This record gives sequence, structure tokens and C-alpha cells, in this order.
Amino acid sequence: MTTNPPKFDAEQYKQTTLQQWNSAAEAWHRWGPLLNRWLGPATETMLDMCDVQQGSRVLDVAAGAGEQTITTARRVGEQGYVLATDISPEILKYASNAAQLAGLNNIEVCAIDGECLDELKANPFDAVISRVGLIYFPDQQKALQGMKQQLKTGGKIGAMVYSTAEANPFFSIPVSIIRRRANLPAPLPGQPGPFSLGSADILIDIFSRAGLRDIEVVAIDAPVRVGSAAECLQFEQESFGALHQMMAAMSDAEKDETWQEIEEALRQFESNGQFEGPCEMLVAVGVK
Repeated sequence: MTTNPPKFDAEQYKQTTLQQWNSAAEAWHRWGPLLNRWLGPATETMLDMCDVQQGSRVLDVAAGAGEQTITTARRVGEQGYVLATDISPEILKYASNAAQLAGLNNIEVCAIDGECLDELKANPFDAVISRVGLIYFPDQQKALQGMKQQLKTGGKIGAMVYSTAEANPFFSIPVSIIRRRANLPAPLPGQPGPFSLGSADILIDIFSRAGLRDIEVVAIDAPVRVGSAAECLQFEQESFGALHQMMAAMSDAEKDETWQEIEEALRQFESNGQFEGPCEMLVAVGVK
């Protein structure tokens, strides 16, 4: 007797993702200065590659609390425009508030599933960006097609993603420890995740299948620099809701032991009173 292998439930995943980001919204906003130091240089590279400049219209997909939205809005200036979208309305509140506090009037927000961008009623954009967002879409091809639909002809899509697990141990070590301790099976075929687009070949393939041309992929060293392994752990505990979801079946004692093991493992990246967690990002850009 044969049994059908379990299938990835995309709709359940989206509901869980929405709950996670609604819950993590305040923390993601609070850790904004770290996000800027960590991902700021790669963000500027993505904006450069997408030719984002004064007067550009930019769609920011999976914008989160809007730290990169602010960067983009300052670059496009008063004559430009940025629409920040995310599945979580709660996290977009922080993006909207941040825009107001920064005195920026060229930002709007819209809560929408990143795979449903065809529902957006907006004038065409010069560029569409997504920072560490595309990797978490169950149907990455549908998301790219929606982004392409919102572009002007000749416009560019830029996506920033993690490269391989091996190049990102600050994140892959906690994931592997939790997976082992929680006795979790390997990810199902087609399941999204942090390293699901972790090579230039994969990115070129998915961009090509979306009908994009002149595709470029660059790798950027982006170490996570904080005061200690304990601070890095705190950042991940508060901001990476997926880790908590992976530990859902554990007892409180098991969770405490798991976090302790993670902190001990991360200490290998401490030196001279500082923590530097290795991280490599890939930025892919394609033209409509």
C-alpha cells in the first residue's frame, strides 16, 4: 500500500505568514537601525541597478516596516512616488508612520498579497523592488508576473535574496538547530524559504521564465554586526517569526534549551567584544 507524500499547503502558509508579520511588526520597526546598517548597502546597489532616480515611480513589494521604502522615497524626491505593499496591514502602519515622521509625502501604502499584484490599480512603475520578500512567496513565478504587469516597458524588477545556507550561518545555524530539535522533516518540494532562491542560476531561471531580459545578478557581502551573539539571538527571536512557528510543538523547556544551543553556536562569530555573523545577499535585476 502506497501513501501520497504530504503536500505544501500554500494557503495555510500564507495565513501563518500574515499572523507572524502582524505579530513581529513592532519588533521589525524597532530593529530598523540594524536593518539599515545590515542591508542598507545592498539596498543602494539594488536601487542603482534598477535605475531608481529623481522622479522615478517605484513599487516596493513585501515592504515590511518601510525602512528601504524611506531610502527609496528620498532618492526619487518630491517628483517621484513610492507605493509600499505588504501582506501585513499591521506592519504597514509602521511604514506609514515612518514616512510621516520623515516628512515624506511621496509614499503610500497598500496591504495586498504579493501574488495578487494584478489587482493593483495604479499607473505603471519605472521599477519594482522586493527586499528579502520574493523568497517567501509560495508562487514566486506568479509574484514576478504580477510585478512585471505593474512595470512600464523598459522598467526593471529588482529582488534581494539570501544566497546559500552555507554563506549565511547567522540564520542557517538557528534554522538547522530548530529543525533537528523539533524533528521537522525536510522542506517539501516547492516550499518557499530563506534559501529558496540562493544561487545566480536559480534567479536567472525564474526571471527568464517571467519573460524578463538583460538579467544581472550580483553577490554582496552583508555581515550582521551587533554587540554579541546574545543580541543577534534577540534580533532573530523578536523579528523572525518563522523560527517560532518551527518551534510551535515544543514545550517551554525545550524552547529554552533550543535558544540556549543557538546562542552557544552563534558565539563562534564573536571576536574582540563584537559579533559579526556572515551573510551574503544576492541582488537580481531584470528588464521588462
